[in-house]
Amino acid sequence: LPDNENGDDIHELEHRISRLEGVLRLNKMITESGGKIFATNGKSADFEATVEKCKEAGGFIATPRNPGENDAILYFVRYFNTYAYLGIKQSLILGRFQYLNGAQLRYTNWYSNEPSSKGEE
Repeated sequence: LPDNENGDDIHELEHRISRLEGVLRLNKMITESGGKIFATNGKSADFEATVEKCKEAGGFIATPRNPGENDAILYFVRYFNTYAYLGIKQSLILGRFQYLNGAQLRYTNWYSNEPSSKGEE
């Protein structure tokens, strides 16, 4: 395509994406932090189903790596008044957690005296 037509197509796509993001924001289904988009369908599911749905959507289960991303996830927790699964798991060392790929956590924001290994974390 000539540069002019290609630019018009890109502009049209950017406009359509912006409109879709606006609708999702109005419906409290997406939020953003640091250039990352955090999204939910607002439905309850188990951990494995959540991981799979994220993968099907071309993304990953939310894993906060800084306070802004943590706040983006907390937005959904508060709005839907429920918990959120995170992309972390307990390591082989009791009381230690890691990313799903096995890498060591670089950001945490635990409540006082957590993780306690008592019940669900």
